[in-house]
Amino acid sequence: MRSLISILECWRPESPPFACVQLTTVRGSTPREAGAFMLVGQDWQKGTIGGGCLEWECLQKARTLLNSNLPSVTHDVTLGAGTNQCCGGQVTVAITRAQPNIVDTLKQQLHNEKQTYPTLLMFGAGHVGRALAHALAPLPLNLIWVDPRSEEFGAIPPGVTAHVSSQWEHHLAALPTGAGVLVLTPSHSLDALIVAAALERDDLAYIGLIGSKTKRRRFETGFRAIGLTEDQISALTCPIGGQTVRDKRPEIIAALVASEIVIKLIHRKNGA
Repeated sequence: MRSLISILECWRPESPPFACVQLTTVRGSTPREAGAFMLVGQDWQKGTIGGGCLEWECLQKARTLLNSNLPSVTHDVTLGAGTNQCCGGQVTVAITRAQPNIVDTLKQQLHNEKQTYPTLLMFGAGHVGRALAHALAPLPLNLIWVDPRSEEFGAIPPGVTAHVSSQWEHHLAALPTGAGVLVLTPSHSLDALIVAAALERDDLAYIGLIGSKTKRRRFETGFRAIGLTEDQISALTCPIGGQTVRDKRPEIIAALVASEIVIKLIHRKNGA
């Protein structure tokens, strides 16, 4: 999505032409939802309408349009044997040359979509935190990354908001209802403070803590001692990333946790 936004934000009427290829209507089983679009230039493509023969055929039609004087064409496709795709559904595709009103409409669509993204607040810029930032950055999330050690962040992925800060209470208090928290600091004491405060809120959709079953048991004992209820404690996800794959490499942990966040935060937000 971010590359689509960049192209649309930079577009001017005098820019090299490109076309928008958008699914305007879908019926039955289709590879993408109505509204999905890609941008196509003479020698580049950003975004996807689902791949396969449908996308390839529309890509060619878009480049044919760019070489003509036509402003737009409409393409109706049944995804069956004739298209070498067995989805079985039907789509209507609008292929439109970029112009101010089209670009503005697409920018507004992406802006509206971004407003639906859940927020994830991640504490910790160590080796797993860095791997997670890069794994999560492409996902439909508003990712906020906090650590007091500026040197630990490394290259911050596009679209990620990073704060060099030790004011964890401020960032946690600012989270909207339904947001998520991921805690990976180098201090178990700080982890416990952040997680306890997150559990006390009772309105967060995901609270994840890096650590073992032993760490969880110790934290649970402390949480009970300060008056947290069993229902509140049960909202904690620890260990994060599940326990099916026992691999402690940061990139593997990041992939497993990213999948968990898609299920527990992104799809929950979208009501899927």
